[in-house]
Amino acid sequence: MAWQGLATEFLQVPVVTRAYTAACVLTTAAVQMELLSPFQLYFNPHLVFRKFQVWRLVTSFLFFGPLGFSFFFNMLFVFRYCRMLEEGSFRGRTADFVFMFFFGGVLMTLLGFLGSLFFLGQALTAMLVYVWSRRSPQVRVNFFGLLTFQAPFLPWALMGFSLLLGNSIFVDLLGIIVGHIYYFLEDIFPHQPGGKRLLLTPSFLPLPTGSCYWMIQRRTPITCLSPRSSQDPHSSELRQDGGQPLRPVLASILP
Repeated sequence: MAWQGLATEFLQVPVVTRAYTAACVLTTAAVQMELLSPFQLYFNPHLVFRKFQVWRLVTSFLFFGPLGFSFFFNMLFVFRYCRMLEEGSFRGRTADFVFMFFFGGVLMTLLGFLGSLFFLGQALTAMLVYVWSRRSPQVRVNFFGLLTFQAPFLPWALMGFSLLLGNSIFVDLLGIIVGHIYYFLEDIFPHQPGGKRLLLTPSFLPLPTGSCYWMIQRRTPITCLSPRSSQDPHSSELRQDGGQPLRPVLASILP
């Protein structure tokens, strides 16, 4: 019964968050059970373009290392902030959310090649956190019960925490840079004098219907009401353009 309840709860998670989290967990489990080797997953341009092992373009974003604190820490942030983006500013815009993954993945792969990075999942996590934090500037974040600050400081706090753990901050910095490029092109540049929206979702990606309608011609979000039940703790509330709540909330890192 407990497993059925857990499965039911997991199926209620938005589709992109559910698919990416499941892929990361299953990939790590396969490595842990020695069904796969990390040497079959890491990004290697020679093997991709000379041996046509194209799956490495994807698997390099799915493996976060062996089971341990670092893995669960990354999964926590992947699940939480990917879900918050998909249920927030990307509500009803699954195709745009998938395109953000694609844009970030391509840019990270190119920059990661220059920096000789083999696994890029942590960089993708940093990108998700950065985009969410910039779109939620009024949200206050409680960092493990130690510090409370505005959301835009969260990516830098995570980078500092990674440094304290003895990890290289280059991967986190790569995710922040790519996240800022996406945020600038999507949220800043179109509103500048003479600016326009450059990141257009390809037409072959389906645009499913959702609670927020998307104005196809101008590609600008409209204010909407989120149809949630009254029993839902995240019940219906008026949202501003981009899907962000009009009132600030106190967000915690830990669920």
